[in-house]
Amino acid sequence: MGVDLAQLIIAPTWSKKLSKDSAFGASLLLGYQRFKATGLEAFGGNSTDSTKLTNNGYDSATGTGVRIGWTGNVSPTVTLGATYSSKISMSKFDKYKGLFAEQGDFDIPANFAVGAAFKVNPKTNVALDVLKIEYGSVKSIANPLDAAPSGATMLGNNEGAGFGWKDQTVVKLGFDYKHSNEWTLRAGWNHGSSPIPDSQLLFNIIAPAVVEDHLTLGATMHTGKSSEVNFTYMHAFEGKQTGPVLSAFGGGTSELKMSQNALSVGWGWGF
Repeated sequence: MGVDLAQLIIAPTWSKKLSKDSAFGASLLLGYQRFKATGLEAFGGNSTDSTKLTNNGYDSATGTGVRIGWTGNVSPTVTLGATYSSKISMSKFDKYKGLFAEQGDFDIPANFAVGAAFKVNPKTNVALDVLKIEYGSVKSIANPLDAAPSGATMLGNNEGAGFGWKDQTVVKLGFDYKHSNEWTLRAGWNHGSSPIPDSQLLFNIIAPAVVEDHLTLGATMHTGKSSEVNFTYMHAFEGKQTGPVLSAFGGGTSELKMSQNALSVGWGWGF
């Protein structure tokens, strides 16, 4: 049992300086998604089309949206910013119209954020962002699995069962420190409470997004006037969540847990 979902957003951007201390920008969001599901045969009796539920290989979808943003220096040491991204309305996954609500629809949800950056001293900057992700506006993500689906709530229908996710608020805190002309050091923390209610864990076996805290560490090594090497490490602390399984699906208790690690190295060249 498993899913593979990849998303790519290309964002051609226009920006304009409104004054010496503020700027505005707008992007056209060109979205691409690729999806595959395997091993979901157990849900076949709850689907409007079990032949379009699982094991159909990769399918793709495209769509468009917009993003706008503003940034302004309110003092020599404080910069404020705000951004809004619309929902990216995607075409449907035809191979999985028996899985996702609205006959295979899986839009990318809207989000908006505000933030501030503080120059603590000439070498150190601290940034704080608050981000809201509107999962609740996408039926295939937000519709709950309240009982054994039947009729209008069967997988694939307009009101078909989804993952039951709620809107999520994410807080991000980060800093960078210019240690020397050769090295810049960075660290960050990200917290967002699980968007999954305890009653919705069963279907989220294939999307166990229960991690709530991430720690990131990074560094840039300047190797010349126009080149640099970047190092990044991310650790998502283990999140665990338990909840009841609906009697229609056998009863009992469901438990999800996840942790993650990511490491990257990159090289940049300015010209």
